[in-house]
Amino acid sequence: MRKIILSVLGVFLIIGAIYVGSTIAESKKTIRPVAKKVIKTVFVDTVKNGTVRIVIPANGNLTAKRRIELFSEVQGIFRSGSKLFRAGQAYNSGQTLIRIDASEFYASVQSAKSNFYNSITAIMPDLKLDFPDIFDKWQDYIKGFDLNKTTPKLPEITTDKERYFITGRGIITEYYNIKNLEQRLGKYSIRAPFRGILTEALVTEGSLVRNGQKLGEYIDNSVYEMEVALSKTYASLLKVGESVTLNNLDKTETYTGKITRVNGSIDATTQTVSAFIEVKNDNLKEGMYLEAQLDAKEEQNAIEINRSLLLDNDEVFVVRDSVLDIIPVKPVYLGETKVVVKDIPDGTHLLARPVPGAYAGMQVKPYVGSKQ
Repeated sequence: MRKIILSVLGVFLIIGAIYVGSTIAESKKTIRPVAKKVIKTVFVDTVKNGTVRIVIPANGNLTAKRRIELFSEVQGIFRSGSKLFRAGQAYNSGQTLIRIDASEFYASVQSAKSNFYNSITAIMPDLKLDFPDIFDKWQDYIKGFDLNKTTPKLPEITTDKERYFITGRGIITEYYNIKNLEQRLGKYSIRAPFRGILTEALVTEGSLVRNGQKLGEYIDNSVYEMEVALSKTYASLLKVGESVTLNNLDKTETYTGKITRVNGSIDATTQTVSAFIEVKNDNLKEGMYLEAQLDAKEEQNAIEINRSLLLDNDEVFVVRDSVLDIIPVKPVYLGETKVVVKDIPDGTHLLARPVPGAYAGMQVKPYVGSKQ
């Protein structure tokens, strides 16, 4: 009897344990709420195609349109002039930039001219006896000869006999030797070929100047040029003489220039073409960095959108019946932040701002903004 009672109690204990265990297990189960479907609100613009003015941005540094590097072709001591040879010094056209001491060379030139004068004087008696018809013109040449002035041009030789006689006495050889010396004498003084300013001075007064030594740089500070590199796509759109708007980096100053030259070849490495913009302004300096806005063309039946809206395969998102869709477009100009595209029908609801995770078929709630 006792065994039966114990067996029954054991069965009840097992059944109770199973019941308690299942109750505890059921209590740990949580009921997950049904996710509520969220529909994103997107900004859209209603497309209206029109004429888009394509402006190509470019930039570069100003360089003087006219510049010369000053080199010495002779040797001597650099003598001081009316103005100090210093960077920033302005000169008028024809003013002496550099004057090198030429006293020794000048004496040799005068000696050669004196010998030349004596040679002509020596043949005058023979001319009077053998060539009386040409004596007068050589006599006039002697009278007009001045050692302190440039050697005058020889009288015109009219006959072969006169040429043989003059050449045989070495007159023509001496004349051209003297002209060569006079040309070299002129190189001891360098004059300003145009009005401008000295931008670099590498020598000072009193220093020894050697043959071939660079002395400085001189520029015309009234006209500057800026070289810009543009994509070969726009090479045919650039025209010489077109006006260009330029401004500094701070957008505080605006200048007007014009295209003066367009390179006829394309850089094989960068596939760009160089255009040169001329600009004049008293406030400009060589080396200034400017930005240019070049009017390329006017594109018909196109719109301008943010570049971030253009997908990799030349496609854009549009909204149709509250659902995103993708349509192909034709980009005609890619700028840094904007892109000009065609082939979007008028009235299309174009996505105005990028939507993270957007995909074709995504349900959205459109919010119509301004028109393109």
